[in-house]
Order: sequence, then structure tokens, then C-alpha cells
Amino acid sequence: MSIRRLPEHLVNRIAAGEVVERPASALKELVENAIDAGARRIAIRLAGGGTDLIEVTDDGCGMTPPDMALALERHATSKLPDEAIENVATLGFRGEALPSIASVARLTLESRVRGAEGWSRIVDNGALVSEGPAAIPPGTRVRVDALFERVPARRKFLRSARSEYAASLDVVRRLAMARPDIAFSLEHDGRRSLSVGAGESLPDRVAALTDRALIDNGVPIDLEREGLKLGGIAGLPTFNRGIADHQYLFVNGRPVKDRLLVGAVRGAYAELLARDRHAVVALFLEVPANMVDVNVHPAKTEVRFREPAMVRGMIVSGLKRALDEAGHRSVQRLSETALAAWQQEPMAPASPQLWEDRQWDSRPATGQHAVFERRPNFIAPPMARAEPAYAPPPETVSFPLGVARGQVAKTYIVAEAEDGLVLVDQHAAHERLVLERMRKAMAHGGVAAQALLLPEVIELDEPACDRLEARAAELTEFGLDLERFGPRAMLVRSVPAMLGQSDVTGLVTDLADELAAFDETLSLKERLDHVAATMACHGSVRAGRVLSVAEMNALLREMEITPHSGQCNHGRPTWVKLQHSDIEKLFGRK
Repeated sequence: MSIRRLPEHLVNRIAAGEVVERPASALKELVENAIDAGARRIAIRLAGGGTDLIEVTDDGCGMTPPDMALALERHATSKLPDEAIENVATLGFRGEALPSIASVARLTLESRVRGAEGWSRIVDNGALVSEGPAAIPPGTRVRVDALFERVPARRKFLRSARSEYAASLDVVRRLAMARPDIAFSLEHDGRRSLSVGAGESLPDRVAALTDRALIDNGVPIDLEREGLKLGGIAGLPTFNRGIADHQYLFVNGRPVKDRLLVGAVRGAYAELLARDRHAVVALFLEVPANMVDVNVHPAKTEVRFREPAMVRGMIVSGLKRALDEAGHRSVQRLSETALAAWQQEPMAPASPQLWEDRQWDSRPATGQHAVFERRPNFIAPPMARAEPAYAPPPETVSFPLGVARGQVAKTYIVAEAEDGLVLVDQHAAHERLVLERMRKAMAHGGVAAQALLLPEVIELDEPACDRLEARAAELTEFGLDLERFGPRAMLVRSVPAMLGQSDVTGLVTDLADELAAFDETLSLKERLDHVAATMACHGSVRAGRVLSVAEMNALLREMEITPHSGQCNHGRPTWVKLQHSDIEKLFGRK
């Protein structure tokens, strides 16, 4: 078969297959062009998820008629002043977007340079239809109608209008997040769905496009190392989601979806989140141009770093340092349903069934009347306790988590803080404290062991015993001394001293299960937090244990100085606060 040169319209359609995968990818190219043109306001209109209509209007520098004609040719760009492609500082630079889109849709390009007349060019599926003057304010407007209408093989693979719109919204959200100095608006089928003004701070812009609560439940990221700079905002571990759809990563202002960066985020939150929960983060990485290649993917959604290990390490350390500085902070999102239940529960009159019997004593009294004393006996006392205060209670001003006032259901500590009422899950809180103690001990040579008066024999199946025996030497560093005791049993001689009177059988059984999930090629130290978390769970104060007021206050004080004490080892909050305003609402004072 002889080699032939492809016709121009077919070349454009092939290029469109790389650049224009769906409406969202076409929209991305057009918005990036508007940003590169110096726009300060970008308005977007969509119809049918972008399949029927995509319109992007900006107030950027605009184009002259000759520039408009050149912009519709392949490999024509204003974004590369020389051949040093590695130093490109703009979002788009390949020069294929407009001709590629115009080859598979009807494209109307209108533009005007300040001080000149506007001009319009219309290209229908690769063919120039018309051109002439246009009444348009300074800037550029690009309208794309009937995308892939004449390419049915491509159009039938598009998803529903709702799915295509969701992808387009995500594109706009990411680009708007990267440029808080630009105002963005998005309208779909006549309904405004996104609108942010110019001049916002970076955290405010991220919160406006993700979750407003992120401002109060996030920590700032700021780290600079060896010419690299990392900024952004990271949600507290308790401010998490079930899917990783709120993780935004930017390299030199370019939104990217990079496995290296996603893996770094997962690693930084590894010991703070349950396996099925995901962090909320927006990270902005500034890298010298010669250390990153942004031209490894036609859609420029991936990048390649010259030193990926250094970049990953910087992200992990930056996130961990910020989260460590958060201290005992936790998400304080009270359930509206729970508050409503408090408000809607009427005060019921006393029921006769509450009394086991009624005994009345009469005493002689002077005069014609007798004094009667009723002595009721309750069937069951309420599940709450508080100790009598023999000394004045401590002041609440100096303690962020307040001072203990009592215990509810033998599970929750009730504390009074200066600005509200604090409820603490004693088991979840102590579980985190024990884990942090174990991590600190491991960093300083190992966990102290406590020998059992009588070694305990734990019966397990043979594979479980094999796993424990293979890791026995490493488990010793945690203070757990095990040895094989027959085919289906393990002998426990010592346990971590900080665990106290723990359930040894449950501890060893759970550790065997944890080891079953580990890759045999990994060292146990690489899974430190999984093992330590399992031990911490068994050594923590259990729900149902009665605590003295002194024990409660000791727990609160340790939480205030322990990193990550605002969430348990599974990513759930360890404490919540009812602000004074919330309490006033419950009683109708507001």
C-alpha cells in the first residue's frame, strides 16, 4: 500500500480526537485561551451539557482579523515567542484547539481589540462559511454549536447531558480555583450554576467552589524547599468525603490529575483517615519550568517531574506539618437532624408508671392540718453521673476543651468551655492518644513492654499463627512478645506497657487479621500505623467505663496538647461543641 498525505480536513479531525474528547475538553481549551488572553471576567453558557452549545465570552486582549484567521490554522499560536517549549508559562500552547473544534462543530469566532472594530468568522465543520464586521465589546466570544453532529461515531459515545454537564462544571471549577483574580460565571440551559467574583483570597475561592465550611475546618499549607513552593488549604481529617472528588492539584497554575500527587495526598493522610474516606485538599505547587514537563499529554492534564521523589516528599511533609499544627482541632458540624430532635421533643407529663410505689408519711402537726411527705422510688435511674464538687470547679477560660462536669451513658464526657458545651467520646479520644504515644515511643527506640505474670495461650488457625510467627521480631518492637506454641496457638509473654489491662486474646486475633491484609514484601514498619492503631484500640478507655472527674480532666488536658486528637484512628471526630448560640436556639432564646 502506497503512502499518501492526508487531506487537511481529515488531519484536523484526527487532531480533534486527541484534543476534543467531549464537550468538557473543548470548554477547557476555550477557557484556557481566555485566561491566557488576560481576561478579568469570563462568562460561559452551555446547553445540552455542552453538546448543543458552548459559548465563552471574555474581556481579554482580543484579536485582529488577520490574527483570527491565523488562529484557525493548525499549529499557530501566540503563546510560544521562541522555540523554548520547556519554558512555556501559559495554559495552552499547542495551537490545535480552535481548528480542531471547528472541524467537528459549527464555530463562531468574534473578537475585538480595544480601539478597533470587531470582526467575526464562522467555520462549519472545517469549512469557512462567512466573515465580516461584528458588534462586540473588547475581548473575544467563541460559540460552538452542534458538537460532533456530523461525526455520529463520536457523538454516540458521549454520555447523557447531565454527565457531560458535570464534567464541564468540574473543568470550570478547577480553572476558577487556580485564578481567584478572575471572575467566572457558568450558565447551563438558562440556569446560573456557578458565579465567583474577582479579587478573592485563595482559601475563600477554594471554599466557594467546594464547601464553605472548609474555611473553618481547614488548615493553610505553606512550604518552600529547594526552589519549590507549596501552598493551598487542606481539610481536617474529620472533614472528609466518601469519594476523592474534592482533591484539587495545580502545578504552576495548571490544573492536573497526576497519580504521583494523588498518592502523596493519600500518604499524608494515611494514619488519620479510614481506608474508605478521602481528604478534601487544594494544593498549589510552584516548580521551576526546567523541573517539570507539561507537554506529556495532548490535553495537558498530566505532568512529568524531573525529581518526582522530592516533589512527593515535599507534599507529604507539607501536609503533615500543617495537620500537626492543627493540634486537637476537629470538625464541628452538628447534625441538623439532631438539633431538630432536641427542639421538637415536648416535655411530657410525669407518667404513673414511673413510680414503683407511692408511700405517704404523715406526721403530727399542730393545728388541724397534717404534713404529708411523698417518697417516690424510680424504676430506673438515668444513665448519667457527676461527682459532688468538694472544691470550687476550675475556671474554663484557660482550657480550649473546657473542664469536665460529668459523664453521660458511661461513654461521653460533658465539659464546660468558655464558649459552649463540649461532648467527648472517651473511647475514640483515648484511642488517638494511645496511638500517638505509641508512634512517639517507636520513634525513640521502641515501645516499653510489660511482662505477664502468667503467659497467655491464644488459639488461632494455622495460617494466622504462621503470619504472627513470621513478624514476631518486628512485633517485639511494639512491646508484644510472641512465640509459637504448637501448630495452632501462640504464647504471649508480654504486651505493650501503655495498653494496661487490655484484652490480649482480642489484640492478637485482630493483629493476625491485619497482617493478612499486608503485602508480604512490605516491612511491618511500613505499616506502623495499622498495627499501632489496632493495639491502641485495645488499650484505650472503653465505652461503658465510669471515669472520675479527675480522669476526665486529665484526658481533656492531654487531648489539648496531642497532635490529631480531634479525630480517632478511623477519621471520626472525638469531640463536638455546642456553642452558646446553639444552646440558646434549643431553648427558643434566639
